[in-house]
Amino acid sequence: MARRTKAGTPAPEGPAGGRELTRQRVIEAAADLLAREGREAVTTRAVAAAAGVQPPAIYRHFDDMDGLLDAVAEHGYARFLEAKRAFPTPEDPVEDLRAGWDLAVEFGLANPALYAMMYGEPRRGTSSAAFRTGMEILHGRIRRLAAAGRLRVDEQLAAALIHATARGAVLTWLSLPADRRDPALLSTMRESMVTAVTTERPAVREPGPAGAARALRAALPQQTVLSEAEQRLLGEWLDRLAAG
Repeated sequence: MARRTKAGTPAPEGPAGGRELTRQRVIEAAADLLAREGREAVTTRAVAAAAGVQPPAIYRHFDDMDGLLDAVAEHGYARFLEAKRAFPTPEDPVEDLRAGWDLAVEFGLANPALYAMMYGEPRRGTSSAAFRTGMEILHGRIRRLAAAGRLRVDEQLAAALIHATARGAVLTWLSLPADRRDPALLSTMRESMVTAVTTERPAVREPGPAGAARALRAALPQQTVLSEAEQRLLGEWLDRLAAG
């Protein structure tokens, strides 16, 4: 049971719990200031006042303001991850790609100051578990495309293109005066990304590894990258997969 102060309000369960609660309160106060008043408003004094702590308390939780801003960025990635997890997955992997891109852009437009800090300063918060999990979700979408025979480029390049176009679309949109923000900018960038990353028709008609193995086996004699011995070995492996 929680201890209570003389005023009857619950006290933290212990020093560790109280410290973590204070840290989270400071992060949320900084994030709220950022959203309402912009980056310049996030000062030590303003955050301390909003969080109900003394300014020196901030430096007991964060080395400096950069450390606090890193934590705010991690908070943003965690919020974005929650949105990704709650979003239904379309059956069509290309539509899933579109929907994921739209979700990322909508998050940016709804949280402009936070997004600008998260993605305008690329290293901010990218070591967080939430950021890494979010990237795993993106790579999962890309693997679905590859498994369906719809991926035009390799997986790493696809991830870079998807990430870069979504980030570029949001930051460009936010940089424009309100009367010059044409929704066609967003839809055109999304469709350009889809064209660059996916094929119009499946590269392999038959789903699963057997169909892919047969398609690659048929094209093997035309390639010149592998040596004759490497071609024979790969051919044996593909034959096994095709028969499986």
